[in-house]
Amino acid sequence: MHSLFVAEAAQSPLLPKPAELIVGAIAFGLLFLVLRKFVTPMFEKAFAARTEAIQGGIEKAERAQLEAAKALESYTAQLADARGEAAKIREEARAQGAAIIEDLRAQAQEEAARISAAAHSSIEAEREKAISSLRAEVGTLAVDLASKIVGEALEDQVRQSRIVDRFLEDLEKSK
Repeated sequence: MHSLFVAEAAQSPLLPKPAELIVGAIAFGLLFLVLRKFVTPMFEKAFAARTEAIQGGIEKAERAQLEAAKALESYTAQLADARGEAAKIREEARAQGAAIIEDLRAQAQEEAARISAAAHSSIEAEREKAISSLRAEVGTLAVDLASKIVGEALEDQVRQSRIVDRFLEDLEKSK
């Protein structure tokens, strides 16, 4: 027993036994081959798929960005066109409004002129009517006054008319 104890004491606890080293090396080799044959291709496929997905996503994002830029340009152009059209419509509306105001102003002036002319003609007709009425009254009053002054009746119409006309002419001359 003592020799066994000495043999065990001679071997260091830090160094593995040669049989364990051989079994460990074979197991490592088998594990390496299995990983290389089966697991590594799966990882490579996963990495390749992931790389393709990322590349496809980047390309898709770039395409979407280009489409968005084109859409933005299109919308900007449409907006500019719409603003120009709106300005044109506003300008046309202003012009039409000014034309309508001018037409209404001209119609109002024509209406005022027509009303003024009608008023002048009405005033003139009333004046003529008043003058003829006054002539008749003044004539009658003059004949009555003259007959009282003279003391004789002036009933002859022709004579009355001449006297009244002569009296009114004298009045107009004295103005």
